[in-house]
Amino acid sequence: MEKQNITLSLSKDVLRRVKVLAAEQDTSVTAIMERLLSEYATHHEGYRQARQDHMALLRSGFDLGTEGAPSWTREELHER
Repeated sequence: MEKQNITLSLSKDVLRRVKVLAAEQDTSVTAIMERLLSEYATHHEGYRQARQDHMALLRSGFDLGTEGAPSWTREELHER
């Protein structure tokens, strides 16, 4: 996989903490950032696809067995 360098600005405190975590996990800050960003992108791509699927389902409508007209009257529903 081809890689590309980027510039990332982090607070000194966050960078220090991430470096400690990377050392504890015997990995690099780059590997941690790549994993987290990949997970973030995958999550949002999945959300976008699920939203599109659900919107298509809503546009197609649902068969409620009424053929577009209610089989009841307001008076029947509110009978006392």
